[in-house]
Amino acid sequence: QLVESGGGSVQAGGSVRLSCVASGFTESGNYVAWIRQAPGEGREGVASIYTGTDRTYYADSVKGRFTISHDNTKNTLYLEMNSLKPEDTAMYTCSGRYSSSCPGLGAAYFGYWGQGTQVTVS
Repeated sequence: QLVESGGGSVQAGGSVRLSCVASGFTESGNYVAWIRQAPGEGREGVASIYTGTDRTYYADSVKGRFTISHDNTKNTLYLEMNSLKPEDTAMYTCSGRYSSSCPGLGAAYFGYWGQGTQVTVS
């Protein structure tokens, strides 16, 4: 089960932290990720993390601004978003993959999804 929280409205340049209770994913060696979809656009993989080694992967559009992390004690995945831009406006969804390997950040590689949380940057 994947349940997100933490979205909202923020001004450009501001920060938001998203959380996702990702039971069954964060406490073992799996991939969990944040995928976003802006209105009229396709889904975009933003960041992922392999919970076995904490290796992280980021889309070029967010490198240096977003940080993905997880807390096994809370079964929770986080996305810290800084220096937000209007183009970061999207529905952000937590997703999981039961595997120790993952070809990339594409949404198609993840089979388990939360309900999403909206982030609006103005």
